[in-house]
Amino acid sequence: MLVRMTTNADAPPTRPRRRAPAGAAVLREDVTEAIRAAVFEELAAAGYARMSIEGIARRAGVGKTAVYRRWRSKLHLVLDVVSEIAVMGLPVPDTGSLEDDLRMLYEVTSRALRHPVASQIIPDLQAEAARNPEIAEALQNALQKGQEGVASKIVTAAEQRGELRTGFNDELALDLISGPLYWRSVVIRSPKLPKGYLAALARATTEALKAL
Repeated sequence: MLVRMTTNADAPPTRPRRRAPAGAAVLREDVTEAIRAAVFEELAAAGYARMSIEGIARRAGVGKTAVYRRWRSKLHLVLDVVSEIAVMGLPVPDTGSLEDDLRMLYEVTSRALRHPVASQIIPDLQAEAARNPEIAEALQNALQKGQEGVASKIVTAAEQRGELRTGFNDELALDLISGPLYWRSVVIRSPKLPKGYLAALARATTEALKAL
């Protein structure tokens, strides 16, 4: 009886271990967050048209390669960062009163809109949105859908409490809630609201909603 001796030459060939491609390295979250923060700062300082990947990388303290590993262009970087605002969302007030809910919403929104960075970025991106439909869509998601989602929940809660009648024009209601503050903060760009403005706005909006 012959016994075949198995040698290394007889063994099935082993596949060489594949090396992970250079771009497949795990991306550090702290670097990603530093780049995102740098985008806001660069937008506020230079505006979208003049901002550059080089400037963003310099502010973030990283090389350009770190930016390009995450986003393939300046446009995609800005779209991602702006769209992230919508995901973060606004807190939904739950005071048990429509007027108090609106006042809390206005206080939070007003602080966000009057932030030095936001007050520079939003008008600049609005101007770019007129020329770039992708930026227009991202800005709409960030500013409109986030605000309307919270406003819609406030209205629904008020309906359930019996403060508002059901079946009125929801779109008009959302315009009444969101329009005045954005007009003053984004269009007029008033640096400081008059004393008692937010409380008066919440009271007036409440009465207007009840009249629908």
